Amino acid sequence: MSDDYLGRLKAVRTQINEVSPSFCIAKWKQVTMHLQNGHTHSCHHPNTHFIPVEEIRRNPTALHNTEFKKQQRKLMFEGVRPSECNYCWRVEDQGNLSDRTVKSSDKIWALPYFNDIISKPWDDNVDPSYVEVSFSNVCNFKCSYCGPHASSQWLEELEKYGEYPTSNKFNNLDWPKSQNMIPIANKDENPYVEAFWKWWPTMYTSLKNFRITGGEPLLSKNTFKVLDYIIENPNPELDFSINSNLCPPEALMDTFIQKIETIINEGKVKKFSLYTSAEASGNQAEYIRFGMNYSQWLKNIYMLLDRIPGLSITVMSTYNALSVVGYLEFLKDLYQIKKTFPAATAKPIPQTRLILDIPYLRYPPHQSIFVMPAEFHHYLEEQHRFMLDNIEYENGNNYGFGKYEAEQMRRVLDLIKQNQETDEALNNRKDLIKFVDEHDFRRDTDFLKTFPEMEQFYNQIKAQI
Repeated sequence: MSDDYLGRLKAVRTQINEVSPSFCIAKWKQVTMHLQNGHTHSCHHPNTHFIPVEEIRRNPTALHNTEFKKQQRKLMFEGVRPSECNYCWRVEDQGNLSDRTVKSSDKIWALPYFNDIISKPWDDNVDPSYVEVSFSNVCNFKCSYCGPHASSQWLEELEKYGEYPTSNKFNNLDWPKSQNMIPIANKDENPYVEAFWKWWPTMYTSLKNFRITGGEPLLSKNTFKVLDYIIENPNPELDFSINSNLCPPEALMDTFIQKIETIINEGKVKKFSLYTSAEASGNQAEYIRFGMNYSQWLKNIYMLLDRIPGLSITVMSTYNALSVVGYLEFLKDLYQIKKTFPAATAKPIPQTRLILDIPYLRYPPHQSIFVMPAEFHHYLEEQHRFMLDNIEYENGNNYGFGKYEAEQMRRVLDLIKQNQETDEALNNRKDLIKFVDEHDFRRDTDFLKTFPEMEQFYNQIKAQI
């Protein structure tokens, strides 16, 4: 963190603390709306909360401006810490700058609205400037670490077979049912989607960042309705992005590419970004992200980058226990794409048009990297070395991995080396074996055939169950 950036953050902290020591602009201007089950939250740290249908019928902006959220804003004006924001309070109590400051300092969607927010009452209906929306949980994947809230395929499986036989009852439906988190069955009569479209023309004019997630967004007609609206109503101040698994039916993919070509080539928005995901290559990727066609995924990335020169794609790679043994081959595939599509112009931090982001999986714990014993660490060392050996620059452009990408891999390596041989780790290993056994039964897969490098590990843990 540079001294200039740190100084700016401290100045913003002073500014928001003059309102109150619990004030945060994100509670007003940032929102994620899960329309498939009527949940919302502002900032990703607090849990989502349910939006009563009667609220959106009276006021469509209650997709963001719920009575509950307004009460949290009131507390912030009064200097009281909302309990749902305890992530930031823990950070601040340790004397550190929290996301309350980081988010409030954003120059695009947050800080410019400071004076407007503090000049209005706590119960004002606010148009957000940063919106993430999920229209539906309809998805053609059943990713191993996902669940029914984001995958209709997962919901169908759980309704047929029930939870997985792990100690934590992975994807048990009782709790989400009790919290109104099960997606609405009739996807064509969703009052939350109806409220969104009533509010959309007004909301759209205030947007600075807008992102569509899922489910699989390309399987929702609402995604294409948004694309058509943007084409007809350009917003030159908008950063627009979509998450996609990039394995939809071919006809949908073609339609999507045509519309994105128009949006980018005709400057309908300030910037468009596409996010996709994978954590391994070939059949291992298809095991982790059940329903994926890895060859089709690669083909569509090549096609998108070839047809739309102004497009960049970020691969969000949630590194997990099932990534460890085969991730090197995945990196080699990405390296070939990076070599094929280098950045068109030099930037302060040169990068290719394919960007790799490597967060590590925390939940479910049975699939986190922390279940992997020390004899697997060499795989990550090889992966990190491959990235370091292929950081390539020429004339200001990057033709390989970026240093920041290799640093993320190093972080994962450092974390896995901190593994402790605890009872919890052993229990999570047992849960992993229970999970893959059940996975193979339900989905007609073969863990040992797919991950032969893990056979000895599998047999050792299996014998202890």
